[in-house]
Amino acid sequence: MLLEMINEQYGFVFEAPLLKDIAQCGSLKKVAAGQLLIDIGEAITHLPLLLSGAIKIMREDKKGDELLLYFIESGDTCTMSFSCCMGGVRSEIRAVAETDSEIIMIPVSQMDQWMGKYKSWQQFILDNYQARMKELLQTVDTLAFLRMDDRLLKHLQDKAKVNGDDHIHTTHQEIAYDLHTSRVVISRLLKKLEIEGKISLHRNDITVIDL
Repeated sequence: MLLEMINEQYGFVFEAPLLKDIAQCGSLKKVAAGQLLIDIGEAITHLPLLLSGAIKIMREDKKGDELLLYFIESGDTCTMSFSCCMGGVRSEIRAVAETDSEIIMIPVSQMDQWMGKYKSWQQFILDNYQARMKELLQTVDTLAFLRMDDRLLKHLQDKAKVNGDDHIHTTHQEIAYDLHTSRVVISRLLKKLEIEGKISLHRNDITVIDL
């Protein structure tokens, strides 16, 4: 059963022996939306391979305020976790389930072995590094160059994409946490976006019209 699930998501990425190794070494973890997967400062013992759902990766400043870095979607892994694994350092990010998700947890002990044994694993890690670096640069560009209302709309569009649904179940405060701003600012800008016809507001629910 587990091998079938892995093969369905990663069969076109990894060779057959690696798929079997993942099924033998990995463990299936099911998490609910909002569940904390790893926190800043924790030891990283496993690398996640996402079978389904979406995970958001956060950073935290010295005051405890959070900033959303990027989302991980099905078929991806968190290369920042991989970096911490290989470097033997504790987590520098917070990972929270954006939606109900299924994850294969791979023990850190397999990382070195697979990097030398399987070319497809090497390429997978490199491709994920490149994708995450691109998303980090987009985050930097968004912070540096976009107005808050544009940042907010992009954030809602990204959430709609990873959820696979233009109806987003969230609160103004949760969005404020993600964007490192205040709830008052978010509420004002959400109303502005609704007037512009880009979203539709409901109680704890937002419909993204401008996708």
